[in-house]
Amino acid sequence: MAVLKAFKAIRPTPELASKIAALPYDVMNTMEARKEVKGNPYSFLHVDKAEIDLDPSVDIYDKKVYEKARENLSMMLEKGWLIKDKQERLYIYKQVMVEHEQIGLVGCVSVDDYINNNIKKHENTRADKEQDRINHVKYCNANTGPIFLMYKEEKEVNEIIKGWIRDNLPVYDFTSEDGINHFVWTIENQDIIDKLICLFKNIDSLYIADGHHRAASAVKVAMMKREENPSYTGEEEFNYFLGVLFPHNQLKIMDYNRVVKDLNGYDTDTFLEKVGEKFVVERYDGKGQYKPERKHVFGMYLNNRWYKLTAKEGTFNDKSTLESLDVSILQNNLLSPILGIKDPRTDERIDFVGGIRGLDELEKRVEEGMAVAFSLYPTSVEDLMKIADQGKVMPPKSTWFEPKLRSGLFIHELE
Repeated sequence: MAVLKAFKAIRPTPELASKIAALPYDVMNTMEARKEVKGNPYSFLHVDKAEIDLDPSVDIYDKKVYEKARENLSMMLEKGWLIKDKQERLYIYKQVMVEHEQIGLVGCVSVDDYINNNIKKHENTRADKEQDRINHVKYCNANTGPIFLMYKEEKEVNEIIKGWIRDNLPVYDFTSEDGINHFVWTIENQDIIDKLICLFKNIDSLYIADGHHRAASAVKVAMMKREENPSYTGEEEFNYFLGVLFPHNQLKIMDYNRVVKDLNGYDTDTFLEKVGEKFVVERYDGKGQYKPERKHVFGMYLNNRWYKLTAKEGTFNDKSTLESLDVSILQNNLLSPILGIKDPRTDERIDFVGGIRGLDELEKRVEEGMAVAFSLYPTSVEDLMKIADQGKVMPPKSTWFEPKLRSGLFIHELE
């Protein structure tokens, strides 16, 4: 049973939605965010990455950053750039990226569902990143970025959403700079809201697609507020956090590729020989880069040349969904034993490149000083759900969902 709750969203006025909507805080660094907001005082990055409005000498985790975030959010409300709906609603958020379309239902989900694992995870979180968002939520008294959630498709939910889209005009309709079309509808009809909430009670689980740190932080803030309010009823807003819920078969996972700074002391020939113990290594003589076309096959860019790597028999346990993930095969048979990268979450010799940047970015990174790059076949949504259902976690940087949800279109106030 999944708990879905309507809420009074804080959201942009229609004429400012395209200017306020911003990519999530964690897909860019501070320098990139500073460039992103040039000439746009409305960008929600002024809230989600408030260090961009402070001197560069200020640490991004300094208390001043969270105070500035609160100040900027208050300013946007005072100026009327953001407004708060007077009644609780659900919302529909549709994104179109070239031929790919995904339609999510925006509402609040239950902190207790997260604690009881009705909201399932597939990734570990880092304490420092959690603490950053805990501070951000506490100072802003709001969930400012939605959690990207999915559920196993429910046809009746789909039909209601399609019907609402057919019969109503969107409140927002704009194209972001990256060419993605964004549409938002508000659902004010109480009967429809009640019906959707009831249908979600028949859905066993929700799955976090993206936003593990935001979700964990929202839950920890809720637990703090429960301690501060021992007579809480469970109905208070802080018992819920903001999510956009998509049917699983609408989502697109892209490849999440790797670049490594050095060959761990090996010369090229010895490195290729070591790789050949676990993979069939073939020079790629086709046009352009090598993009894997199926599971268990990898691309490798080394010394201005692409190679095709095929995992040999015995390199993984095909009865284990986790061990047969391509990110696991690469980690367990090459990155760790050959390149010495034991913990990819903390090793500074490895970096990760989302598939949206293309394989040109891998070549560029190697030409700029990295030693070797690997292109991977995307993880499937089905494998993600299987692993989450088993209570296991995937290796870091296993999935890159695209398009990304925009922040600033929906904000959930905690009190």
